[in-house]
Amino acid sequence: MKYYSTNKQAPEVSLQEAVVKGLAPDKGLYMPEQIKVLPQSFYDNIGNMSFQEIAYTVADAFFGEDVEADTLKQIVYDTLNFDTPVVHVNDNIYSLELFHGPTLAFKDVGGRFMARLLGYFIKKQGQTDVKVLVATSGDTGSAVANGFLGVEGIHVYVLYPKGKVSAIQECQFTTLGQNITAIEVDGTFDDCQALVKTAFLDDELNKKLNLTSANSINVARFLPQAFYYFHAYAQLAKQGKANNVVFCVPSGNFGNITAGLIAKRMGLPVKRFIAANNSNDIFYEYLQTGEYNPRPSVQTIANAMDVGDPSNFVRVLDLYDKSLDKIKTDISGAWYSDDMIRKIVKETYVSTGYLLDPHGACGYQALKARLQPGETGIFLETAHPAKFLETVESIIGEKVAIPEKLQAFMKGEKKSVSMGKSFNEFKRLLL
Repeated sequence: MKYYSTNKQAPEVSLQEAVVKGLAPDKGLYMPEQIKVLPQSFYDNIGNMSFQEIAYTVADAFFGEDVEADTLKQIVYDTLNFDTPVVHVNDNIYSLELFHGPTLAFKDVGGRFMARLLGYFIKKQGQTDVKVLVATSGDTGSAVANGFLGVEGIHVYVLYPKGKVSAIQECQFTTLGQNITAIEVDGTFDDCQALVKTAFLDDELNKKLNLTSANSINVARFLPQAFYYFHAYAQLAKQGKANNVVFCVPSGNFGNITAGLIAKRMGLPVKRFIAANNSNDIFYEYLQTGEYNPRPSVQTIANAMDVGDPSNFVRVLDLYDKSLDKIKTDISGAWYSDDMIRKIVKETYVSTGYLLDPHGACGYQALKARLQPGETGIFLETAHPAKFLETVESIIGEKVAIPEKLQAFMKGEKKSVSMGKSFNEFKRLLL
């Protein structure tokens, strides 16, 4: 399978090159030249398949031509050594809990898959010194860092905005050491993302270093996120409740919803999607006006969605031939302020006993407000509420139990490098 750049100004490349390079030389993001529709027999039987069997079928459609079957199977089965259960919350609304992996966030799926696939390609190329750059607004850093921890030949640099990720999120990537360097940037997530993108386009850096990205700009990070959409559908199909499924995705950098849109293109029977924003409502505004106006992100209590210029927006445009009308047939939008998010978390906890994290709260409320009769709603609960401990405890007025996996991270000692947001400073650090 070949991969093309969304800017269409660069030659098509192999999967290996797309994964190892991360970003196309024309600054575009890579997309698969073909999205294969899976056979009806797969959907007829999906309720009887395990998560790993489903994921391998999907992975094979993308990566099967480029990775040996037994290797791909091993990568999928190693990646998905945890479940992503669908849990009933209220009426015909379900939570897809994506926080049962090692760092308790949805990015464990893409992060672990990418670490394994990149490790495989690097070994194949005989490389021993690849540098992975990743910008994080919270959960990406921990998932990627833990996915790559101890992987031979790879050093990971995690850039994060100072004071803008939760304390527990921060300790998940600043306490690891080994082949992980945490860089605390005096700026926003968008500043961190800009530093990473600029590094890929800097000739001197690329001549001297083997650089790649582990953000959702990398195809090996965002495509595997399609796996859990299929698994969610399968769980409802097993219960006979898979008619008119609507997915609501808390959206920051838009890699997660793009993976869902690709699942739909592969034939997954999804009726439509809702993209739920926090106060960084750039996409919501685009749906209303047709104007895309990126701007500096504002800090909110749903910090993983604090993105003012979503990288994967170009992939959404590419999928729909840049047509707003076509996009609106599949995606609607919603946005919620911090005060609204607090109210949603509190009211849902009191009325149902289900504890939402601030991101999942946006997804749940958008379904509650917009679900039509006869539809079944699934919102993505993207991280464990305990990762936002102070915020959630202050909202519900109760202590939240911290899972053992998180407690282990909290015992480590913080090690990070501080810097401003100038590219020259970052470049010097890398060299």
